[in-house]
Amino acid sequence: MNVNLTDPIFTDEETARKHFEASRWPNGPECPHCGVVGEATAMQGKSHRAGVYNCRACDKPFSATIGTIFERSHIPMHKWLLAIHLMSASKKGISAHQLWRMLGFGSYRTAWFMAHRIRESMRATGLEPMGGSGKIAEADETFIGGRETNKHKKVRSQQLTGGFGGKEPVFSIIERGGNVRSHHVPSVSAKTLRPILEAHLDKNSVLMTDGEGQYRILGPMYAQHKTVNHRIGEYVRGDAHTNTIESYCATLKRGVNGVYHHVSQQHLKRYLCEFDFRHNDRAALDVTDSERAAKVLRGSIGKRVLYQEANRKGSAPAD
Repeated sequence: MNVNLTDPIFTDEETARKHFEASRWPNGPECPHCGVVGEATAMQGKSHRAGVYNCRACDKPFSATIGTIFERSHIPMHKWLLAIHLMSASKKGISAHQLWRMLGFGSYRTAWFMAHRIRESMRATGLEPMGGSGKIAEADETFIGGRETNKHKKVRSQQLTGGFGGKEPVFSIIERGGNVRSHHVPSVSAKTLRPILEAHLDKNSVLMTDGEGQYRILGPMYAQHKTVNHRIGEYVRGDAHTNTIESYCATLKRGVNGVYHHVSQQHLKRYLCEFDFRHNDRAALDVTDSERAAKVLRGSIGKRVLYQEANRKGSAPAD
């Protein structure tokens, strides 16, 4: 079943804290300083906040939020859990302005930074190449930039000039019936795309692309390479098509255009993590909203993000 928004984890801080502790410590509190499990006692008294433990092995205090996206956050855990659910369950995303209004933050920047930390939790790690013998993968590029009419004059003046019309190129690889991986790239040349394909797609795979020149160069790297020629109106020929990747790119672009309106060059990679995550754990694979949110919680460990890092190149974008 999907998550019930009246669940106490979204309204009660103590319940939310225990929910996160159970997710991070299924075998009991684990000290981040010495690694000992089950040798901690909850610290009592008015001078200690709830959720702080003392390790009997090394005599150091700790909490479940240490080493996660929640570390040193003043946002209540129940609001974190609600934001994670909303971002996990919204197919095309949810803007920081919407989170700001729904969660009642005093500052828009609080919601903006929160959303970026959640996107970092969605980032996949330790990835093995997709595909393999007899498996089909599709690859294609798209260009992200939002609608020109939605962009602030200052944003338009800062856009890159060149052949992309102020938009940013994104290259995606998808395994039919499986996962997708997207990359913000400086160009869509064979030189740029080759290392991405080599790292993320098994060379025994069948590769499906359109007929653009870079793919004619890269296609022979794989067991089979089939193309469709969009220039002459050919979109399907037998099992050769790129409809799967084009459907994913359409969802990505609708999310950017309709929800975020504008995504900066600096943060585009984080938005790609978000859309890849929801696709790879989608309802069609029988993944529920609650399971998706639980995966984000597990992914929060070891991914602390500082505001200075997220905002290093300028002020918060208007999403």
